[in-house]
Amino acid sequence: MKVLMFGWEFPPHISGGLGTACAGLTHALDKENVEVLFVVPKLHGGEKAVHASFIDASHIPILQQKPTAPLNTRNPDPGIQKSLKEGKSAKPKGNIQRIEVSSLLSPYTSVLSDARTAYGLESWNYFFDTFDERTIPGRRSHSPNVNGDTFEYVKEAYTFSGTYGPNLLEEVQRYAQTAREIAAENIFDVIHAHDWMTFLAGVQAKKISGKPLIVHVHATEIDRSGKQVNPQIFAIEKQGMMLADKVVTVSNWTKNIAVKYYAIDPDKIEVVHNGINPKPNFDTDALPPPLGSHIVTFLGRITHQKGPMYFVEAARRVLEKFPDAHFVVAGSGDQLPLMIERIAALRLSDHFHFTGFLKGVDIDRVWSISNVYVMPSVSEPFGIAPLEAIQAGVPVIISRQAGVSEVMPHAIKVDFWNSEALAEAICNLLRFKSLTNTLKKNSAEEIKSITWDKAAKKLTTLYYELTKKQEKPEKSDLLLSGSSAKKAAHPALF
Repeated sequence: MKVLMFGWEFPPHISGGLGTACAGLTHALDKENVEVLFVVPKLHGGEKAVHASFIDASHIPILQQKPTAPLNTRNPDPGIQKSLKEGKSAKPKGNIQRIEVSSLLSPYTSVLSDARTAYGLESWNYFFDTFDERTIPGRRSHSPNVNGDTFEYVKEAYTFSGTYGPNLLEEVQRYAQTAREIAAENIFDVIHAHDWMTFLAGVQAKKISGKPLIVHVHATEIDRSGKQVNPQIFAIEKQGMMLADKVVTVSNWTKNIAVKYYAIDPDKIEVVHNGINPKPNFDTDALPPPLGSHIVTFLGRITHQKGPMYFVEAARRVLEKFPDAHFVVAGSGDQLPLMIERIAALRLSDHFHFTGFLKGVDIDRVWSISNVYVMPSVSEPFGIAPLEAIQAGVPVIISRQAGVSEVMPHAIKVDFWNSEALAEAICNLLRFKSLTNTLKKNSAEEIKSITWDKAAKKLTTLYYELTKKQEKPEKSDLLLSGSSAKKAAHPALF
């Protein structure tokens, strides 16, 4: 079994749980004799995976339409002119100059828009024009458009940043174009696309190869933005889920969102919970100095989705009973200024410590000084951080609105909005050592069965089921209609 897998990041270059999940899954799939061809927009260096082969999309030439002369500006589009004016120009590469157009699109920020309008975007289509070399004599066209502009077609690799920057939508579209080339040049059995940035790539790979597509939903725009969704991201997510042969969600929580907001058939969705890999004991020789005897930690993106403001309100109540308590905030995000302002207004600055975004050994250091880990997420598809905390011997409190609660029956759970209940739970763990020890013991037993190996087994079964389903129509077509296997292997999608 060979899988063409599309991702956006891979350790050690990660910005959250997506890259960690991709690494865990690919490693576990190797044990199931599944060969993974893993595509990323850009390899930054240091990516190591003996269990997978990498393809750097930045090295794949794609056919592009380029102007043969400066574009006619008789009827300039105001929006384009503004973008060109505000954008930044890169140094010319050969005869081509690339202009980066500013954009606010990001997977972790949202624009103000009517949610009801976004939910009605069923007819939106983000597939873009692609070019077929066979239809371009000499690969050059001098036919002018309505403005008198002429173009030529050239093959050139697109240079991806591989980040979540201002040109993200452009990169998502280019990534999908590149996916067509990759799918045409490689042999594989199944396509597996992780999160919305790669959904269009997965669909384009399916279109060119006819192979079954799985879209893996690690988070949705509903989770990230609530009612103020970005309609473009929402539309891409919905389109990916609609055109996929199977949708994989990381929890029943996310499955319910896909059914309710994206109108996906529940029978089309398979829940595959995330996991965690066994980790060697952390070397405690170089620990930071203790802040005090009561350390409560928040680790995650500082965005509305993760509930940082509820953490602050709970901290205010905890300090009334434990005035020597300290609160570590590990992460970064758009609500960081708002969080700092609220802490300053409450005069709690002496009790809060901000570390910025952490990974690797720095996260281990945070766990080593923490007495409690809190994840008050408003809407959490899964949440790997609580598993990492438990693995490090830190008791956790999670919101009922988190998918990870489905696999942790012994964890303390509260509603994200109930800061009073959250504060009480924190105080109980700080006050009663017996409760802390019981949670540590029970949770440590629970995570033994929450593994990537378990997730990989479910995915492998799904891969084989999809390939068998694809084989049956081919045989039927040959017997009944006399159509060729080649034709059956490349069905029209739209």
